[in-house]
Amino acid sequence: MVQTVWGSSPGSWALQESDCHRQGKKRSWKCRFVRTIIRHPCRRHAPKRSRKERMLRKIQICLCFCFVSGILYEISLLSSCVFSYLPMAQHYLTPEQVLNLGKSIIFLETTERLEPPPLVSCSVESAARIYQDRPIILFMRGLTNETALDMNTSYAAFSLLSSMKNVFLFPLQMETVFQETPLLQWYNQVDPEQEKNWVHVSSDASRLALIWKYGGIYMDTDVISIRPIPQESFLAAQKSRFSSNGIFGFPARHKFIWDCMENFVLKYNGNIWGNQGPFLMTRMLKTLCNLTDFQGTEDHSCQNISFLNPQRFYPIPYPAWSRYYQVWDKSPNFNHSYALHLWNFMNRNRKVVVAGSNTLAEKLYKTYCPTTYEDLIQNAKHRDLPDPEDIE
Repeated sequence: MVQTVWGSSPGSWALQESDCHRQGKKRSWKCRFVRTIIRHPCRRHAPKRSRKERMLRKIQICLCFCFVSGILYEISLLSSCVFSYLPMAQHYLTPEQVLNLGKSIIFLETTERLEPPPLVSCSVESAARIYQDRPIILFMRGLTNETALDMNTSYAAFSLLSSMKNVFLFPLQMETVFQETPLLQWYNQVDPEQEKNWVHVSSDASRLALIWKYGGIYMDTDVISIRPIPQESFLAAQKSRFSSNGIFGFPARHKFIWDCMENFVLKYNGNIWGNQGPFLMTRMLKTLCNLTDFQGTEDHSCQNISFLNPQRFYPIPYPAWSRYYQVWDKSPNFNHSYALHLWNFMNRNRKVVVAGSNTLAEKLYKTYCPTTYEDLIQNAKHRDLPDPEDIE
């Protein structure tokens, strides 16, 4: 906070104070009142200033006001309060305008669905709560510009996610995303109808292009954030010597991401699941350094890229993915984790969070995405209500 202090020399202050007391009680309380407000001697006894001095004083006050206003404005831009003004114009901002704010958290929905399941909402909400000073962006393949501007839509995801001050929903326009990257030529040549893994392959490509262009952190829509990630350039180890591409972060125009895009095109094989995803990240990381096994909870570093311990995001490995949907005698604290990957691809939506089930996943919803959890409870109540026609 910036404060302006007015003052005068001790000698003149003491003299004026004694003069004020000699005028009696009425004059004394008036002088004390004025002195309290502006910390200046009683005006009756102050020497008259010249017109030039009065003008200089006014200029000083104006300059001081402008300086303080500028400082407060800069502070507002650097703090999370900038997002308190965005919802009013949120639906008129372009993806570029939001992404250029810097350090975005990016999610992708490459299916055509416009009603994401609760786990997607939980992932986005948890990130919005953990990273309150950063834009949280969900790009949706099924979304169009017209749908994005329609606030009266019946899709619950819009009302739930759009109500969060730093969450933005944008259409995923791949041809625009791939502009000025090695992926554009590949995109123009590939036939999505002939790609059995197109949903995953297109997501693998889009996340690389977005992070290369704008920087920030990419997260899968089954990742629940529990505390901020301190590293700026990082890959997440799924296990020793093997990198995931479900969560990673880099500054804009980072060479590693550019090299990944080139290798994506060079070694493209859409028939092999993960060839453009975790296998791509792993083989590119191996070109930079010799990967070794993790010991304890240590992280590795490779040419200024942090290769984060599996405990950071994968404390429950994929063979044990169902444990998230089980009841634990004592729930783990995940003290060494920044986020939790719930392995939705392994789950294939077979297991869901049920209110009152007391599973580990339900506890995570309650703690890190309470709005999604409340919506889950309300939907369950509506389903349990009898149909009015049945009552009659």
